Amino acid sequence: MNKHEKINYLEFPANNIPATKTFFETVFNWAFEDFGPDYTAFSNQGLDGGFFTSNLSSTTQNGAALTIFYSKDIHSTQSKIEQAGGIITQTIFAFPGGQRFHFTEPSGNEFAVWSDIL
Repeated sequence: MNKHEKINYLEFPANNIPATKTFFETVFNWAFEDFGPDYTAFSNQGLDGGFFTSNLSSTTQNGAALTIFYSKDIHSTQSKIEQAGGIITQTIFAFPGGQRFHFTEPSGNEFAVWSDIL
């Protein structure tokens, strides 16, 4: 549901849309709708969004915002990410309230996973 002046949609660059789609389908069970060869959208994932063709990537090192997933089983989620070709860029570390790790998907975009279960 669209809510007035609330975050509604996220878009990410992707230099390899097919590989990015396969990664998110495999790890997070996402479904996509293609809008031509240079754009694919996802929905019903907590927040809707899409990937557009670009040679750039979204990383915190480049000043981008960090999108963070929640997991009830952080170790299982990390294994799924690694098996699907994701690269762990920061191993699991503790912070007040839980633990998290960072990873990149096949197009190089950085994401994180956190859990409040230690």
